[in-house]
Amino acid sequence: MTAPRRLLTALVAGLLLLGGSLAAAGTAAAHSAVTGSSPENGSTIDAGPARVSITFNEDLQTSFPSLTVVGPDGNLWSKGTPTVEGKSVSVEVGELGPVGEYTIAYRVTSADGHPVSGTRKFTLAKAGTGVPGPKPGAKNGATDDGGSSGIPLWVFIVGAVLLFGGGLAFALFGGRSRKQP
Repeated sequence: MTAPRRLLTALVAGLLLLGGSLAAAGTAAAHSAVTGSSPENGSTIDAGPARVSITFNEDLQTSFPSLTVVGPDGNLWSKGTPTVEGKSVSVEVGELGPVGEYTIAYRVTSADGHPVSGTRKFTLAKAGTGVPGPKPGAKNGATDDGGSSGIPLWVFIVGAVLLFGGGLAFALFGGRSRKQP
């Protein structure tokens, strides 16, 4: 087999592998999506609801749900442990306090085992008489740096591309001398 033909064969094989991996990643990216919440995202309410809930397009796993409500004062207004029932996750809230924007932050595990997280917001128009909880993270001494404890997905993608490219370059150009005896 001639060198140009080997190069063409390796290039075609590499492109097929890359295309196949991209196609597989597209189907694996379909996770649970939010279909609604109570209160609705962006809504304005006059009084705090008894519970805040978020509904998804598919059932959720009951393992380790997180659902918090943080007020404009930076304090937690959610009480207790979130519960998962089918496609919904909810947590007790009750009477709210200061007027302003409240953020509902969630992290749940979808039916396919992937974590899904995000935020929803609503505004309280009339001040309530509720008593806030602590600042988020105050119980365990954590800081509110907005960071994530996980490794971002792009690190794995870049690593895979570099490994694939390095392997392809070695297969095409490395490993043996190009000089013929």
